[in-house]
Amino acid sequence: MKLEKIVLIVATLTSFFTVFLSSAVMVAVPTLASEFGMSNIVQNWVTMLFFLAVAIFTIPSGQLSGKFGLKKSMIFGSSVYILSSIAAIFSINSEIFLICRLVQGIGVSFLNVASMAMVVSAFSPQERGKAIGINVTGVYLATSTSPVIGGFLNFHFGWRSIFLTSVPFLILILVLLITEIKEEWVTMGDVPIDWKGSIVYSLGILLFIYGFTRLDESTGIILTVIGLIVLGVFVALELREKYPVFDVKFFKNPKFSSANFAALTAYLATFAVTTIVNYHLQYIRGYDSQMAGIILLVAPLIQVIMAPISGRLSDKINPQKLAAIGMFFGAISLAMLSMLNVSTPLWFLIIAMVSHGLGFGIFSSPNTNAIMGSVPQKDTPVASASVATMRVIGQTMSMGMLTLVFAFVMGNVPMIEKYFPLLITSSQITCLICMVLCAASVFASLVGIKSKEMLEFN
Repeated sequence: MKLEKIVLIVATLTSFFTVFLSSAVMVAVPTLASEFGMSNIVQNWVTMLFFLAVAIFTIPSGQLSGKFGLKKSMIFGSSVYILSSIAAIFSINSEIFLICRLVQGIGVSFLNVASMAMVVSAFSPQERGKAIGINVTGVYLATSTSPVIGGFLNFHFGWRSIFLTSVPFLILILVLLITEIKEEWVTMGDVPIDWKGSIVYSLGILLFIYGFTRLDESTGIILTVIGLIVLGVFVALELREKYPVFDVKFFKNPKFSSANFAALTAYLATFAVTTIVNYHLQYIRGYDSQMAGIILLVAPLIQVIMAPISGRLSDKINPQKLAAIGMFFGAISLAMLSMLNVSTPLWFLIIAMVSHGLGFGIFSSPNTNAIMGSVPQKDTPVASASVATMRVIGQTMSMGMLTLVFAFVMGNVPMIEKYFPLLITSSQITCLICMVLCAASVFASLVGIKSKEMLEFN
């Protein structure tokens, strides 16, 4: 089998199972909250802590992957992910489980960067969009099947069965990496590691995102401001660094910067939707996790269909035009979801989810192609890290925004019927904010259409 095909198989399997565990666990959050006695705020951290870890470690993992090799990074990330998933099975309280989620996020940060960079490195520019589309399909296939499979496993066998089912496949990915892929793809072998930049970035993003989730308190405001200052220091350091952990000079390219901003706002606007709809189905409508998982299938199933189509189209049509069209549909879906209440008919919810799936299915592959195609080949690990960073920061802040709205509207309370009206109000407010963010993503995508394809930096 050709190397390109093997790489694509491994990368797509990796994309599938990294997303699967995240999305499947999301459906089981009400069960986890009940078993471990989590409040409405703490249960959101089951998802948020995972993505916070990914956000913190993604930028450093980009440079580490380029220096030591993409294959080694994939092996390291897979090993960490497997061990932390096994440990999660044996969790006896919420603290242990949340620590396992944190470690899982560290493993996934390496997998996200290295798998996408491997695909870009293995395929020619003429075939890159198609390959990225197939790889992204693995993400959407996981997103579509994980609510159904996760809901089924959780309903019949408990939440631990989700991890038990996934671990053998994660081991298979590790075996394929070791035995079938011989190329290492060391693109920055002579480049020293920017430890100072890595530490400052990680500290800054930690303070900013954690503070953002607590903006209803003075402590949160202080941490957010300090986080922004530290991130500003990070940018200043990287501009002076000969071999920066993340070359911020790439943001001088309007195509690169606008596509990254579009990705950030898109994920910020859309990621919390699954949690909002899941809570609506399980708490407001009273469905079990299995039924909720089946209904949650709608949006990602549309994404699975659209991702490879939009990926192929992005090789022929300006990808940022396609991305703008996608987020327009996303804005429509959020406008509809902002109307959800106890009497909303199910058909209305399903139409909103179809629009959501159509929008993000059109957006993701072209947006990724725009970012990866705007840097020189040698810098693909950096661009891949940028793609992953925008995604996970957007996802983490999306859940942080939902948690923040919960804190303002509901307070720190258990998810019981007494507070369901406040849950509905919180969800409506969040969707309205997200609709505005979708509009920002449309604008950002349009800005980069006429920009230069690539800038070279020395």
